[in-house]
Amino acid sequence: MQNNQLFEGLEQGDLARLIDSVYSIDEFKSKMGDDADIIVLAFTANDKGPAQDLMNFIEKGYDWVLDGDVSSGESNNGEWSVFVELQRTNEAPEQIHQLTSDIGNLTDSDDWRFKYRKDPKTYECTEENISQIVPLTPESYRQRYEREELDRMMEVARVPMNKVAPKNDFTESLRIAAGIK
Repeated sequence: MQNNQLFEGLEQGDLARLIDSVYSIDEFKSKMGDDADIIVLAFTANDKGPAQDLMNFIEKGYDWVLDGDVSSGESNNGEWSVFVELQRTNEAPEQIHQLTSDIGNLTDSDDWRFKYRKDPKTYECTEENISQIVPLTPESYRQRYEREELDRMMEVARVPMNKVAPKNDFTESLRIAAGIK
């Protein structure tokens, strides 16, 4: 007897109440490359099956998605994560908004919110909010976070850090030129 597996597509409402309408952006590291080049979205599902369904939907439906993956295990509260990686570009806000809108059809939800990095505050998922909060180019990402990463590494390595510039003629001239008093 031959065993044929039946593959069905997802329909509107199939993932209702199974996917959390709050997702994160850049909370997790990219597995495909440098975080400055790649935006990582993380959605939360209440079980492994819906997480896999969501990942398959995303990977098959968007040519701009670089990778989709389901967490290797469940979190402490029994939830599963779905990771989506896309290029850090000026088109990302539109792409993310389109993605959440389409997932909203599967979940019967149109109230999408996101968190950025480790900040617990949530924001309404609009292209404008994404554009204002998420760095959209590798250069803007590096500019914002390279110093933060260097400070963290120095702190972990217990390298003494002086975060206040000394007061002398040179630093005073810089402060005056910059308009800092």
